[in-house]
This record gives sequence, structure tokens and C-alpha cells, in this order.
Amino acid sequence: MSRPLKVAVQMDPLGAIDINGDSTFAMMLEAEARGYELFVYQVETLTLSEGRVSPDGSRLERLAARARRVHVQRVKGAHATFGEEQVLDLGGMDVILMRQDPPFDMAYITATHMLEHVHGVGPGRALVVNDPAAVRNAPEKLLVTHYPDLMPPTLVTWDIRAIHDFRARWRDIIVKPLFGNGGAGVFRIREDDPNLNALLEMHFARSREPLMIQRYEPAVRKGDKRIILADGKPIGAIDRVPAEGEARSNMHVGGRAVKAALTPRDMEICAAIGPMLREQGLIFVGIDVIGEWLTEINVTSPTGLQEIDRFDGVNTAGLLWDCILARLGGNG
Repeated sequence: MSRPLKVAVQMDPLGAIDINGDSTFAMMLEAEARGYELFVYQVETLTLSEGRVSPDGSRLERLAARARRVHVQRVKGAHATFGEEQVLDLGGMDVILMRQDPPFDMAYITATHMLEHVHGVGPGRALVVNDPAAVRNAPEKLLVTHYPDLMPPTLVTWDIRAIHDFRARWRDIIVKPLFGNGGAGVFRIREDDPNLNALLEMHFARSREPLMIQRYEPAVRKGDKRIILADGKPIGAIDRVPAEGEARSNMHVGGRAVKAALTPRDMEICAAIGPMLREQGLIFVGIDVIGEWLTEINVTSPTGLQEIDRFDGVNTAGLLWDCILARLGGNG
């Protein structure tokens, strides 16, 4: 591509991020190093208006956002320099990174519908990473259920009796909301824990969504492995070790990242799901593996790039951008 790539990043406020841990920031730093033009906007500023006519006579929808040009650097407290706010025609971008955090609610789903109006490669189109239709159709705790042979025993249900039967069978279980993130609302319930009924009553009083129930895997004490895949191929991994007295391994709740190697079982899991990820345009994906079992396929805003880079001496953001460029058919 003879001109700099134009990249718009749909994300949560850039000023509040952890520059040494945020994967979106890693992607932006790599884009800056490559000389790409970077813009940032928040999903709440998306606007879909009447169609317009392109130079070749075809009719395109106009998707815009209030955005700002931005330059980034790894300097704490001065990591972003913004230009003036402007109304940005997202169809004029080359790439849109959809990187705002869940919850995966109707607002998130609506944004995927809006981004579909510009997703693609060519005039008036922008490659959305990840493909918005695939993200919408692949809730991270449900996509994994298409691979039952790779999963631990799992139940997705509203049925309280079925949940009690599941606990009676497996004795030690994990209860988690389907559309949360960062470990929020995740509970370990042992067979003698009297709080299961109260937990279910509280959840279903607040939500119409079912719960996911999984067998507790003791291997999590050694680490919940996060593997990053770039266009279906693994490019690195870390283990997230839970804090003492904590069942959750998410780094948002005190999990500690440690160096990890990919095992033959990890490679088997990646080989099983990789073709599906490539076919669906899920370029930047993080999967969670506990022991021998795949527990989640994260497609919204997976994390872990900077931790992998520090342990393995690689440039995961660079590998991801190379995959994006291959999709665009350019050299960057």
C-alpha cells in the first residue's frame, strides 16, 4: 500500500488505560511505529445516516463517528496526544479495530450491526477487526460449546433444578454469567456450599440471561492459560495464576501472569478451532485453557499481548498487523 494505512480504533477512553498492560495500546503503538494514521472514537458517537452514492455509482451507507487523530507513545501520563475532534467517515478508513470491552449487551450488538455497513475491503469499506457479524454470532462463552470434546463438563441453562443436578454430579462447580468479562460475577460453589440458591435467586432477579455452569478444574491453581491466535494460528501464551484465596484467574481481580509454553494439547485445541476462526474473520482471538480443557473463546477485546511479549521477546501486535495486512492484500 503506497500511502499510510488509516486506522480507527473503537475503544473505551484512552486516557484511563494501563499502558503497560493494555493490548489495544500495544496494537496502537505498533501502528504508530509503522507510520499508520490513527484515530480513536467511543462507540457512543457512532452515527448511521442516509445512503450516499460512491464514485462508481453504487450506493453505500454512511457510518460516522466523532473521532480524534491521535499519536501514542509509551510515556506514563503522556501516552496520547490528540488532535481536534472531527466527524470521521468510517467508510474512508482502511481498518477499524473494534476494541471496547464488554458487557456483550444490546448496545454492543447494535454496534456490530452498524459496523457491518462498512465492513469489507475496497472503496468505501473498512476491514473491521474482528468481523462484526462473527463477533455478534460468537458470544465467547457460547462459541466454545460447538467444541464439546475440547471442553470440561458444561451446562448453559435457566433451569435451577438442572443446576442443582449438575452440582450433585460434579460436586465442585464454577458459576458465571454468559456475557460478563474480567471475572465479574464468577463464583466457585463446592458441594457443601449453602449459598447456591441465594446466588441463583440474586442472578435471576436481576437478569433474564441463562448462566454457564462448569466443573471446577483444580489445574487452575497452576494457571488459566491465555493463548493468543492471529488469524487462527497461535502466536503466544501466558498462564494467569489466581491470587491466594481467589478462584478467578483474571488479571483484573489479582491474577498473576507467568511465562507459559504451548503444550501438544494446546496445539491440538488451536488446530481444531483455527480454521473456523480464519473462515469467520476472527483475526485477533484469545482462548482460555485450564489443564486439558478449552473454557472460553474470546473475540471481543482479548488481552495478553504485552505480557506475552515481555516473557517471550516477541512482537505479538506486529504479527497481528501482518495478518490484517494480508487480509487487505497489502504490504503495509
